[in-house]
Amino acid sequence: MRRSRLSSYKQDKLIELFIAGSTARTASQLVSVNKTTASYYFHRLRLLIYQNSEHLEMFAGEIKVDESYFGGTRKGKRGIAAGGKVPVFGLLKRNGKVYTVIIPDAKSNTLLPIIREKVKPDIVNPRVFC
Repeated sequence: MRRSRLSSYKQDKLIELFIAGSTARTASQLVSVNKTTASYYFHRLRLLIYQNSEHLEMFAGEIKVDESYFGGTRKGKRGIAAGGKVPVFGLLKRNGKVYTVIIPDAKSNTLLPIIREKVKPDIVNPRVFC
């Protein structure tokens, strides 16, 4: 990143740990920087990814659609009923392009508008959603 006080070595290490899925706190301990610095650096990386993503582009061709649940876990609860989880809906194109969005619920009246917005109209097969 430009105008950073971090050495290029520490920047490279933070990027490696970001890609590996490490938390900012763990990365700060491994690279010997303040946890606020690592958190800010991870935030800036996420902003750069978002700014350079083609989030306005529509998908065409063969696309996989799926929803997943991320976040808090409670002991004893499994599956969709586990409290504190955030539902995330995603579209995956064959060449690796991904679009994800946090959704309030996984019902068809929530998902269909997202699919219509992101997938070219001639691609959607309505029989799949019956």
